[in-house]
Amino acid sequence: MAREKRDEKSSIVNRLAVLRAERGLTRQQLADALNVNYQTVGYLERGEYNPSLELAFRASEFFALPIEAIFSRSPFTPMSEQLYDSALSPKAKG
Repeated sequence: MAREKRDEKSSIVNRLAVLRAERGLTRQQLADALNVNYQTVGYLERGEYNPSLELAFRASEFFALPIEAIFSRSPFTPMSEQLYDSALSPKAKG
């Protein structure tokens, strides 16, 4: 049976794919570190599965980041947008 994407109201977005890529990890390596099946990592990255609180804490500890830096109930602002906006702001120009 195919998994359906969850309703946007109940969906949790995440940065797992970005964090995994930054660290050069395969899905299997991240799965091993989080003690889950590699398919679970894929489901999480695609937004087809919301993490349990326990799994969210394990990811937070593994990446040494606050949970809210990895998971959110609303879409994240793209990192490039955050970087370029701050570089172009009047405060940054000094």
